[in-house]
Amino acid sequence: MTSPSVAPRPFATADVVVVGSGAAGSTAAIAAARTGASVLLIEKLPFLGGNSTAVLDTFYGFYTPGAVPHKVVGGIPDEVVAGLRQLGPVIERPNTYGAGTGVTYLAEHLKVVWERLVTDAGARPLLHAFLQAATVRDGRVDEVLVATKAGLVRVAGRVFVDASGDADLCFHAGFGYEQAGELDAAQTLTTTFRLVGVDMTRRRQIPKAELHRLMAEAAASGAYDLPRREGSDHITPVEGMVATVMTRLDSYRREGDRVVNATDPELLTQAEIAGRRQALEYVRFLVDRVPGYEHASLAAFSTQIGVRETRRVYGDHRLTRDEVLGATRFEDQVALCGAPIEDHHGGADTVWQYLPEGEVVGIPYRTLLVRDAANVLVAGRCFSATHDAQASVRSMAQCMAMGQAAGTAAGLAALAATDPRDVPVQRLQDRLRHDGAVLEPPTTTVVEAPDAAIPSAP
Repeated sequence: MTSPSVAPRPFATADVVVVGSGAAGSTAAIAAARTGASVLLIEKLPFLGGNSTAVLDTFYGFYTPGAVPHKVVGGIPDEVVAGLRQLGPVIERPNTYGAGTGVTYLAEHLKVVWERLVTDAGARPLLHAFLQAATVRDGRVDEVLVATKAGLVRVAGRVFVDASGDADLCFHAGFGYEQAGELDAAQTLTTTFRLVGVDMTRRRQIPKAELHRLMAEAAASGAYDLPRREGSDHITPVEGMVATVMTRLDSYRREGDRVVNATDPELLTQAEIAGRRQALEYVRFLVDRVPGYEHASLAAFSTQIGVRETRRVYGDHRLTRDEVLGATRFEDQVALCGAPIEDHHGGADTVWQYLPEGEVVGIPYRTLLVRDAANVLVAGRCFSATHDAQASVRSMAQCMAMGQAAGTAAGLAALAATDPRDVPVQRLQDRLRHDGAVLEPPTTTVVEAPDAAIPSAP
């Protein structure tokens, strides 16, 4: 019996290689392929979508919060929502905390929508593939090493997009990043879960403040271990099914001068196990103490724990808290964000800081250009921002908007045999506008009427 060779073998060469298929990565792959570039999309899970399919069921960030919502994201993200509507109901509902209208979908449908859009665009997805290393010469990534069922394989590309969420490509390439927890407390982790058999009529009679009072009362009784006291639940497209964002787990610890966060496999393993145990406590609390849940049952945990922040890349520009709250605009902006700073720190509550009513901050192209790299862009929650700024711009719609910008730029650069930094910003912006992206604050309200057949959210 012979042992298989461990020597990496050639697998693929593409104009654009996208690492990570979350909301940012899948959108980047679609956008890059539509420029005419060949695209390979590398994903560790058995399906596309990342947090959008493995953890959550709602897109936030499409609209500004406040009394007069404005739609600030368009283009490929609109196609994603349209694809979801073709497969079943999609609910537009107010966020519990006033973060703006959320677009709630069935995650199983979204898996199919991502697959259709990616493959129809001509991009090639590779699932069950883990990035292991990168070959770098003079700041240029030549190829990456990927672990697959068939062994280690090499993937070469002209331009790379790091949409891994954890900046895995930049980490393996040795490019600069800030580790969440080094300067500011890293945002916590959350295991989401869904329940079926909920009496929506009774549940709807309990407002947010009363739910939080019941949580605090249950925790104070000593009978329940509920570290977060202001978690939320919301309706889904499935009758009688409710989804939650309630659990809270520490995402990092300090070991001397070293910060260990959710990029550490041991910490992540412990968090996954603890998250499910904690979720069961919240299920028990809901069934025991919250009207409408008396006969509810657990339907599912999230496929993986929800991670909000690990590594944040150093780009040509770092978006800051003051720029976000000051609704700063930039000449090179390629997307917009009106979402508040939503900081899930340790403890029982969450810190919310809002932009001025109806205002938005621009997302500069420079925040997607990796400072230490010649041919690498970044998109999604690991983009170049401070802790506070990232806590606003990590919203799912903004991740998609960043992905469209990064993918478009990557495709244009690859086809012109140049680097992303050399793509004329005006040309990129013109292409994005042509493809439906929103780069300037709208002057009119664009909000679809809610589906009358769907009850309002709890």
